Amino acid sequence: MSFINIRRTLSASFVISVLSACTAPSGVEITPEKFPLPSNWSSHIPTTNNQMTAISNAWLKQAIDEDLQTFIKKALEHNYALQQSKLNLLQTKQRIIANGASFWPSVDLSFSTGTRKNSITEAHTDSSDIGLSARYELDVWGKLSDYEQQLNLEYAAQLATVRQQTNELVKNVALAWYQVVESRQQLLLSEKRLRNVEQNLAVIESGYESGINTALDVYLSRNQFATEQAKVTSQQTRLASSLRQLEFLLGDYPAGLVEVATNELPNFTLDMPLGIPSDVVKNNPRVQSQWMALMAQDAALAYSHKQRFPSVSFTASTGYASQELSDLLSNSLGWSLIGSISAPIFNAGRLSANEELARLRVKSTEQAYLETLHTVFSEIENGITRTKNLRLSMAANEQASESAALAEQISFEQYLKGLVSYTTVLDAQSRAFNAQSNLINLKYQTLASQLELYVNLGGDFAALLPANDKNQGGN
Repeated sequence: MSFINIRRTLSASFVISVLSACTAPSGVEITPEKFPLPSNWSSHIPTTNNQMTAISNAWLKQAIDEDLQTFIKKALEHNYALQQSKLNLLQTKQRIIANGASFWPSVDLSFSTGTRKNSITEAHTDSSDIGLSARYELDVWGKLSDYEQQLNLEYAAQLATVRQQTNELVKNVALAWYQVVESRQQLLLSEKRLRNVEQNLAVIESGYESGINTALDVYLSRNQFATEQAKVTSQQTRLASSLRQLEFLLGDYPAGLVEVATNELPNFTLDMPLGIPSDVVKNNPRVQSQWMALMAQDAALAYSHKQRFPSVSFTASTGYASQELSDLLSNSLGWSLIGSISAPIFNAGRLSANEELARLRVKSTEQAYLETLHTVFSEIENGITRTKNLRLSMAANEQASESAALAEQISFEQYLKGLVSYTTVLDAQSRAFNAQSNLINLKYQTLASQLELYVNLGGDFAALLPANDKNQGGN
């Protein structure tokens, strides 16, 4: 073999090795086999993804009426946190547009004119020049493409985050709305309870003056009256706080003056379908955002890897120069075309350290994705159990509330007949009040649990909003 052939063989081998070395490494090791998902939830409630949309919408319409939808629309337009996230999304979009210019040549126009003085001859020399230069870098290794992909994936991650924030905001507005309803019902119950205690106190004091009741009964009744007064005040404070929380979500001044038209907590007659675990990976925006963030970090690793290889660029320039500004464009044209290849030789390990840093970021983001995935699954499983048990508790409390109300009535009648002590009446009244209060609270907790579960399953509230509000996710 001749020397020329050997040199060509070595050159070809060098090119192949360089191209192979520039192939972007992937730091992502997650595969579906490493986190196998069960075919159904631990509760084994059979549902399908096709059922989810239609039935979920019907379920939601029981909880989110037209008045509440108006509040939700206002929150989507004015909530400060959501608007900030949308502005951050637009910033990333502009970064993508700015980076797209890297694939096109950059052209610069320059013009200068001036006067120089010779310190020896004291002569002045005028000079003027105008030039046009262009520079273009070839994306030989796909480095610029990797960076563009990184930005696009970051945008997708932020878009999913905005969608998650939108769903969370809708859920929080609905919960704040019904928190006002629940607080108002608790206040009405406390006020009713206070009126009953006040009537009982009047009867007991009248009986004491007649010598029928003892002083102990009077003091116990007065103590209960003072306690119920304190509960009414506490419920008033709680209602005002609920109103201000709703106003905060709407972007209004928290004056506690917002009007909530709904007076009752919803009673659900439709079950919410749960889908299957694999649907969550596709539908949950929080999981999607973390996955896109992982892919963006993987693209950043590829970009860091290719930073260690040569850059190929071309520079062209042309221009005129003259000692007289008026003759600037009448002189001969000068031009140049230069091609250059630059490659890092020594940088004290900076580029390799940056690549290793990018690789570690991929590993860290990978673990964050797995943590998010398992957190969502844990929240869903707990939500299924909690919702089911809350419904059972609510059914039991409905029976307890009815029984306690009857016991309260009977105990006071028996007390007036002298059959039982007043402590028995107090105990019966306390049980009746607690049963009614617990029932109201359980209805709200059930609603909150189902809305939280719906969000974690990847449910979307867009179907309940007008067509022009469905793209509130930042499109």
